[in-house]
Amino acid sequence: MKADDVFYYADEFNLNWLPDLRAIWGPKGQQVMIPTPRQNRKWFGIGAVNYYTGETVVLFRPHKRRQDILQLLQDLLEKHPVGRIFLVWDNVSTHCGSLIDDCLALADGRLILLYLPTYSPWLNPIERLWREFRRQVTHCELFESLHDLVEAAKACFRRWNTMPLLVCSLLGHLSV
Repeated sequence: MKADDVFYYADEFNLNWLPDLRAIWGPKGQQVMIPTPRQNRKWFGIGAVNYYTGETVVLFRPHKRRQDILQLLQDLLEKHPVGRIFLVWDNVSTHCGSLIDDCLALADGRLILLYLPTYSPWLNPIERLWREFRRQVTHCELFESLHDLVEAAKACFRRWNTMPLLVCSLLGHLSV
């Protein structure tokens, strides 16, 4: 790798309005009641994290389509106008196709996609980031609206972009 090259891990995650229920502490003999909206609605987070700096780039969309994946790739190319971008992600169908191929052609060799084997999330360190995100934002928490949930998610990633050492430690990379 050259000095201008960057290395990202990328993936998507579901942002469900139904709270993620987990074991929590409560008063002895009393069950903690978590309200729910009765019907789930969801958005999707589509993101990438720079393995060496801990900086995140996350988009929130109501759908997970190739056009949304393409937007993430274009954002990364704009963020890094020089050097190569190595992007590691899984083999999901939205990561392939003519739109993605066209983006690669326009990037003129600056965007290098590295695919992980199918059904192997343990190989992608960004999964650890998503897990911590859920712990901090969505576990046992009901938001007034889906909009409030998306805003809380955005705030979490803005906060994390001010704490790169924390993000790097979640990824398992401690030298910043």
